[in-house]
Amino acid sequence: MWLKLFFLLLYFLVLFVLARFFEAIVWYETGIFATQLVDPVALSFKKLKTILECRGLGYSGLPEKKDVRELVEKSGDLMEGELYSALKEEEASESVSSTNFSGEMHFYELVEDTKDGIWLVQVIASDRSPLVGKIHWEKMVKKVSRFGIRTGTFNCSSDPRYCRRRGWVRSTLIMSVPQTSTSKGKVMLKEYSGRKIEVEHIFKWITAHAASRIKTIYNAEHLKEEWNKSDQYWVKIYLFANLDQPPAFFSALSIKFTGRVEFIFVNVENWDNKSYMTDIGIYNMPSYILRTPEGIYRYGNHTGEFISLQAMDSFLRSLQPEVNDLFVLSLVLVNLMAWMDLFITQGATIKRFVVLISTLGTYNSLLIISWLPVLGFLQLPYLDSFYEYSLKLLRYSNTTTLASWVRADWMFYSSHPALFLSTYLGHGLLIDYFEKKRRRSNNDEVNANNLEWLSSLWDWYTSYLFHPIASFQNFPIESDWDEDPDLFLERLAFPDLWLHPLIPTDYIKNLPMWRFQYLGVQSEEEMSEGSQDTENDSDGENTDTFSSEKEVFEEKQSVLHNSPGRASHCDVEACSCANKYCQTNPYERKGRSYGSYNTNEDTEPDWLTWPADMLHCTECVVCLENFENGCLLMGLPCGHVFHQNCIVMWLAGGRHCCPVCRWPSYKKKQPYAQHQPLSNDVPS
Repeated sequence: MWLKLFFLLLYFLVLFVLARFFEAIVWYETGIFATQLVDPVALSFKKLKTILECRGLGYSGLPEKKDVRELVEKSGDLMEGELYSALKEEEASESVSSTNFSGEMHFYELVEDTKDGIWLVQVIASDRSPLVGKIHWEKMVKKVSRFGIRTGTFNCSSDPRYCRRRGWVRSTLIMSVPQTSTSKGKVMLKEYSGRKIEVEHIFKWITAHAASRIKTIYNAEHLKEEWNKSDQYWVKIYLFANLDQPPAFFSALSIKFTGRVEFIFVNVENWDNKSYMTDIGIYNMPSYILRTPEGIYRYGNHTGEFISLQAMDSFLRSLQPEVNDLFVLSLVLVNLMAWMDLFITQGATIKRFVVLISTLGTYNSLLIISWLPVLGFLQLPYLDSFYEYSLKLLRYSNTTTLASWVRADWMFYSSHPALFLSTYLGHGLLIDYFEKKRRRSNNDEVNANNLEWLSSLWDWYTSYLFHPIASFQNFPIESDWDEDPDLFLERLAFPDLWLHPLIPTDYIKNLPMWRFQYLGVQSEEEMSEGSQDTENDSDGENTDTFSSEKEVFEEKQSVLHNSPGRASHCDVEACSCANKYCQTNPYERKGRSYGSYNTNEDTEPDWLTWPADMLHCTECVVCLENFENGCLLMGLPCGHVFHQNCIVMWLAGGRHCCPVCRWPSYKKKQPYAQHQPLSNDVPS
């Protein structure tokens, strides 16, 4: 989990650096920044109308370019970034979908129960034509959707009783807006009563009703009273402008942030005395001023703070978020982190997606479970101070320059989803490359075959279906299920015989292994060879020893991958114990003590080559043979030592315990503090 979190933070850092790189390229090619102001005089009449449409100001009665330019200047400063976004939105001629209501319950659920937005619904009476034609309705839907206003069509033929109860006997337009200034308040429905069925007139009617919910100040005395008043709102945003009514985006935001932020419009059109505005620090018109308990913040002076709905919405969400905003943010982050498993996991393609689905389910379940107590704690009354301090911390951190860069990058990548997805995919492929390279350097085995991985997954599933987990058993019990396929039918009649633990044999690879040696023992061939031949033979012997160790290790791997039924029978050529292992049980042998040995009279084992936690002995109790010079040994966690072939055959046969002390062979044991020499050892 921490590795995925690190990769996700690294990805966000890459996005931040990439955005600064794009800004540098734009500055190098054009010599302008996104925060650079644009002179409206230099813009064409079409671009000026585009800016007014994005801000939500009507220009139907302004035929001259000069009047349109003055209206743009009165609504706020224009930046290069806002101009680019407005032109791009105008070029994107994507059709916006509109909802078709099926009946009363559908209308109530979406319109009357939605208390933080505006709905514009066209009601079509039974056997009547719509009030707004299809072409004009599509233009209206596209125009109002820029400001978060949702649209729909209700055909009375689908529910005539509801239309008669509402009094909708003719085709009309219905707008729903919140009735009160509290969050989740009641909704009131307003019917369009104008005579002109044109897009501009209908839009002016919508913006007039939306602006009526904003508190408007017309004189300095009212401003002074409002500025010094302390009420339930911790955050207030003021618009000082020389306009008849606030822009549509400002009115739409006031409805969206109902109960969280108070929107106030200060109309300075007919003011004679503006000295009080100078006293509170307002020098320029128009100005968007954010008033918080921490002080005054001038919106529009940092990166990405445009006079648009999207920019101001992200700004206010970062200052005064809802619990739902935090939940959606955590949901996005958790899923981005979970998708990292698709690139971190190595092996078969099906394995990657299986692990990804498992991770997505686990992470989302844990996220939802962890949010339940959080929602419960937020309802407690004595946590109000904690909630206030948390919001204060958010306001301090999100009014910095770094936070403005992050918001600007968020708007940039959200408007370019293809770039966001391509960078995420490229970042994941780089993670996959380095992870694959790391595993190759560590000699980690990666199964890249889909069929082999599915086969191993099926084996694992069937094993745990028929066997309980081994950790629930006190001692491992040998399993003979695979020795005879006919036992499958027999065990169906006796379900208790299925309760045998299944223990993986992977731990055998990690058991200590070394060669048994005597002190001062040399072969006759080495003594008869000359000095030059001795060097060559010693090199060859080292090579043969290494190759023999490799062959033994490969033989060990092949034994581990065989089924327990086949591995339980001893191989006469590979094991020195011949058929004694298959015929004799070491628990039944009497008269032999562990640790006794019979060596040459003048030789002694080299105990310095033994691991520190292994007991000293010279006989294998599995095959009852003494250790020969140069033979390969293997030790168990309990400290007892055996022939490597003998103990591997023993463990692979399902007997996962020591033949001497019955200590589990897969379980670690406290190492011995000091090995005492055996009574029959000859002191050096």
